[in-house]
Amino acid sequence: MIQPNIPETDRPRVVIVGGGFAGINLAKALKHAPVQVVLLDRNNYHLFQPLLYQVATAGLEPDSIAFPLRGIFKRQKNFHFRMAEVKSVNSADNILHTNIGDIKYQYLVIATGSNTNFFGNKVIEEHAIGMKSLIEAVQIRNYVLKQFEESLLMNDESAIRPKLNFVMVGGGPTGVELAGAFAELRKYILPKDYPELPLHLMNIYLIEAGPKVLASMSEKSSQKTLEGLEFLGVKVLTGVAVKDYDGHTLTLSNGDTIVTQSLLWSAGVKGFPIKGIPEDITLPNGRVIVDGVNRMQGSSNIFVIGDIAQQVTDERFPKGYPMVAQVAMQQGKQLGKNIANELKGKPLQPFKYTDLGSMATIGRNRAVAEFSGIRLSGYIAWIAWMIVHLLNLMGFRNKLVVFINWFYRYFTYDRGTRIIIKRGAANIVKLGQTVNQTDPLIVP
Repeated sequence: MIQPNIPETDRPRVVIVGGGFAGINLAKALKHAPVQVVLLDRNNYHLFQPLLYQVATAGLEPDSIAFPLRGIFKRQKNFHFRMAEVKSVNSADNILHTNIGDIKYQYLVIATGSNTNFFGNKVIEEHAIGMKSLIEAVQIRNYVLKQFEESLLMNDESAIRPKLNFVMVGGGPTGVELAGAFAELRKYILPKDYPELPLHLMNIYLIEAGPKVLASMSEKSSQKTLEGLEFLGVKVLTGVAVKDYDGHTLTLSNGDTIVTQSLLWSAGVKGFPIKGIPEDITLPNGRVIVDGVNRMQGSSNIFVIGDIAQQVTDERFPKGYPMVAQVAMQQGKQLGKNIANELKGKPLQPFKYTDLGSMATIGRNRAVAEFSGIRLSGYIAWIAWMIVHLLNLMGFRNKLVVFINWFYRYFTYDRGTRIIIKRGAANIVKLGQTVNQTDPLIVP
């Protein structure tokens, strides 16, 4: 059997499952604590998910928003990383079962993040695609470019239209930013790359079941966002839900239909629990019930942080904290302090989220931002959005590469390398459908 080959230690071992925002901030917070930190993740990199949509629309290359986990902690002596997939947890014996062997722990922290939530609609799940991973973002990029190439081979408008209709479901920041990026792709890139393409047949839809886009922000910011999207030519439908989708025809709750081969789903996320967590504390949305210090209900040494944690001890958020990066980062830092305090015999401090604000970009010179009672829109908000995202990227190289990309795009109206990476005949998943032909290779 493969063994994790983790050095033996007389220090308490803290095993962290997940190298997202919550996991890496916890590991950093334990740098000087008298513990052995073991981080497990199925990938060997940390992914900056807020910029995934730019990879999907050929704005950035995949390695611009991914940073090796070992590189982040190369100077942290009490840190060990293993690329692994967790099978289950045996909380009675303090053992974590993984594909690389069993790992004993004194503290277990589950920070597995979230996945796309299709709300139980298996038909839509089969034909649509989410955007929570680097693979999915590259998959979207390859698929979209292939749609353009194939459209050039057709003369029948009824056959071209489904290929050039792109539908985003979900009016949150991801849906808004994705729709805006597609609109800019149509406006600035396609006329140069595909001058023969009938762009009048290309439509971009943003569908939101609620009454407004960016529901977590103010009415004014939502209205500014709506106006910005419509200025770019995005068809925004609010108060409308998706009922059905067969891979070609999208049926809406108001009875309308849209012919499209491209349904991009960003309407919600759900927690990603692991086996062994009691079902009675796992909610239908995959989140796990925790107390005020993020300790799993019914356990003394298992903690849950980030998107997967359902913490309802804050009266400001009776339904739990929002599943956003800032919550995960703050929970990771706080839990690191609490574990260190517990080892010293000090009391644990309850977690309380500090809302630093919200922001979303609509496109060139257009964004909305709200923080500390201040509301910004337009160019100033767009600059603020770029600064915040650059500062939160991992690694100087990534910061520099992304900045240069943005600088270049701003003055040239160009985007990144718009290539379709192919492989020989192989079975791959293409927007939820299995195909057996020469097709884009899905690689990060």
